[in-house]
Amino acid sequence: MIKELTNKRNGLDETPCYVTVSGEPASKANQRRAVLIHGKPRFIKSKKALSYSKNFLKQLSIRENLLEGDLCVAIKIYYKTRRPDLDESLILDLLQEKIYKNDRQVKRKYIEHGLDKNNPRSIIVCGPIEQSDEVIAKLKELCSGT
Repeated sequence: MIKELTNKRNGLDETPCYVTVSGEPASKANQRRAVLIHGKPRFIKSKKALSYSKNFLKQLSIRENLLEGDLCVAIKIYYKTRRPDLDESLILDLLQEKIYKNDRQVKRKYIEHGLDKNNPRSIIVCGPIEQSDEVIAKLKELCSGT
């Protein structure tokens, strides 16, 4: 159980922090669907976005001390196919209250597209904007073994 908890924390409490989350995120363009609630049209998350969100939140613990200030986030999203758009927006939303307080803190993004039919996932690295070079270097280091 302790080993499982340690693995789940990954590099969550380091700076820059890093984590790998399994699954393929929904694109923001395809993230909403129109439904009627009490006779009024509403837009809610798509089934794929809801499923991914639930799966994502199960996998990610809360960082001991949420990152503060302006941040840099580097993400490599491995999709099953080339078809989906490269879109990190749902991931940034889901990192709120887990790694940082609000995704408005993210002032620099470095996003890569990867392919892995058997293991779609996202490798995420986040740190202070002053450490942008280290954040991106950590992502490249984590991806080099895959």
